Amino acid sequence: MERAIYDQMRVLQQDHWWFAARRAILSHQIARLPLPRPAQILEAGCGPGGNLAMLQRFGEVCAIEPDDASRAYAAEHSGADVRSGLLPQSAPDFGKAFDLVAAFDVIEHVPDDAGAVARLGQYLKPGGYMITTVPANAWMWSDHDAAHHHKRRYAMAAYRRLFENAGLEVRRASHFNTLLFPPIAAVRLAKNAAGLTGGDETMPARPLNGLLKAVFGAERALLAAADLPFGVSILLIARRKP
Repeated sequence: MERAIYDQMRVLQQDHWWFAARRAILSHQIARLPLPRPAQILEAGCGPGGNLAMLQRFGEVCAIEPDDASRAYAAEHSGADVRSGLLPQSAPDFGKAFDLVAAFDVIEHVPDDAGAVARLGQYLKPGGYMITTVPANAWMWSDHDAAHHHKRRYAMAAYRRLFENAGLEVRRASHFNTLLFPPIAAVRLAKNAAGLTGGDETMPARPLNGLLKAVFGAERALLAAADLPFGVSILLIARRKP
């Protein structure tokens, strides 16, 4: 990603509606997994570490982050073992296997996404779980994706195949960010049609930020009941066979 994006993430990652609501949804999904307590957890592509405190509620956390400044910030503020590396070619060796591997909006950045998924699977203990998110719908591609150096947005079937081809068992695959999908899609399409540039990395006014957080966060309950058929993003949980 561009340097400015990393710096914006560091400022926004605690309170911005998207980061905060996504953490609540992901935490609820992780809590439903049959993990040992405490679990051994790896986050790949942790950025400035906005998810590390959430993951540390479930066990001991290690992380991978290629950006030097973000890696130092994440390690300092979390106390986690955060190592340099790129997927799949220079992923570091931690000398142990993990009960849970997390990659939140990471795989879309990697040119060799199949290799990245396979390498992440190698970090898992037999019976361990991987939880991942990626942006959905190629037709939603916008300047936001370009600024974040995304290589692609995914269709569900193609994303599932990455895990199946890596020998992993897909336990759950659902869209999410569904309730806000209509306005987000409309804004992206309108900006594309008008040739407007600029990403979405700003903090809304407090009342709007609170409203968006509440709407997006409501999907925690929806995802507990069923998979969602469409949305801005994809959530996939896979398991390494015992």
